Amino acid sequence: MMAMNSPTSEQREAILTLAAQVLTIEADALIALKSRLGPDFVQAVYALLHVKGRVVVMGMGKSGHIGRKIAATLASTGTPAFFVHPAEASHGDLGMVTKDDVVIALSNSGESEELSAILPMIKRQGIVLIAMTGNPHSTLAKHAHMVLDSAVEKEACPMNLAPTASTTAQLALGDALAVAVLDARGFKSTDFARSHPGGSLGRRLLTHVSDVMRSGDAVPSVAPDTDCLDLMRVMSQKGLGASAVVDAAGHILGIFTDGDLRRLIEKGVDVRALKAKDVMNTQASTIHRDALAAEAAQRMEQKRITCLLVVDAHDHLCGAVNSNDLMRAKVI
Repeated sequence: MMAMNSPTSEQREAILTLAAQVLTIEADALIALKSRLGPDFVQAVYALLHVKGRVVVMGMGKSGHIGRKIAATLASTGTPAFFVHPAEASHGDLGMVTKDDVVIALSNSGESEELSAILPMIKRQGIVLIAMTGNPHSTLAKHAHMVLDSAVEKEACPMNLAPTASTTAQLALGDALAVAVLDARGFKSTDFARSHPGGSLGRRLLTHVSDVMRSGDAVPSVAPDTDCLDLMRVMSQKGLGASAVVDAAGHILGIFTDGDLRRLIEKGVDVRALKAKDVMNTQASTIHRDALAAEAAQRMEQKRITCLLVVDAHDHLCGAVNSNDLMRAKVI
């Protein structure tokens, strides 16, 4: 392993001081953006809200990296969007852009050669162009229908060269645009979950009890006159730690759990002579099959239990779910 020299106290102080300066410069740049929000920002929001096609985001270099993130944020919050590299657009990819689209072009200087080369074609097609630039008098700004001023007083780089504060401003302005659009669209958490089915939010908001429950022969259930020994045998076979007690129509009469058995043994009760109806708990906790799996997890936590019986629209037993099932589905 490579040996690492420890910095001196002066070096540590210099590093932390510079880092703090970077954060201060970038924070000040974001605060300054607030005063420059105006009619063009509002019009940009409405252009994205009512776009018939898709939102096409473009940018070169570091602005391109920010543009990709803005496109991804828009797409994940209900506005179809994708990124097109300006240089590739000049060599055929501009064919991906239609007159029904809205273009968001990012350039701190507003004079990017690759962007400038395709601006006449965008304008000729009558495509709505939103410019995000630090130079409201630039070529890009002059071609745009709306200009979002992302100018910063200085970069956080000590040499005032590396794009730092300017890209932070672009990123924040893109987030403000996306959030304003999703709010105007009435975008809800369930909509967000649909575009993030693999994430934890998606699993909580889209996974239903019916998706994770045990059903059919995997559900332990016995008739009320079943001997306790047979009841325990069913519980062991199904591995749920509980069994429902149901009537001939499938209505739930009660439940018997490993915990109930343990408590009976502690009291010295001889269960061999008893029936399921004698030992069952008539206050069985149930949940509807169409309920969210997250609701099942919440109910288990509130009642301090590990299993719920699942019922259908007619209150018939149709399944069972326990905490292990929910963990396997990554709901909890």
